[in-house]
Amino acid sequence: MKDLQLYIPRPEDGWFYVKMMSDPETMAYNAPWFPPDGCIPEPEKEWLNLQAYWIGKEPERFYAFLQRKSDGAFVGDVNYHHSSERIRYDMGIVIYAPERGKGYGRQGLLLLLDRAFRVDGVACLHNDFETARDAAYHIHKAAGFRETGIADGIIQLELTREEYLRNS
Repeated sequence: MKDLQLYIPRPEDGWFYVKMMSDPETMAYNAPWFPPDGCIPEPEKEWLNLQAYWIGKEPERFYAFLQRKSDGAFVGDVNYHHSSERIRYDMGIVIYAPERGKGYGRQGLLLLLDRAFRVDGVACLHNDFETARDAAYHIHKAAGFRETGIADGIIQLELTREEYLRNS
């Protein structure tokens, strides 16, 4: 059952971004870059920057909340942006900690892939994360991503538009 949809946030929806970026359990993966708990400093300011830099900038950049259809609740966010050094686009997905374990990571990733490859014509999506993040690894592999390398405990994964369209 697909209970999620992509939702392009409006300025007044920033409360959810601030809530996620301020939640230590949600942001724990980010701790190596933002010690001690991974939370983004000044999330309100970051929300304003995100609005100006990301919203409405497709296909160069894309950002959306993941919204549950049944009740309109936001459960996470997804994004991609063109990598200045390569043809590929780097992507990200975050599920709000209280919503994890419900299949939203997989659904959200598939929604993002469909948007990137079918709507915006992205050639290749790339993601990397720590090898210890088993759930992230499994949803990416199930969606068709292939490993392109591992270095310093970080796994590199990619999926091309051709691979996605051939297998979907």
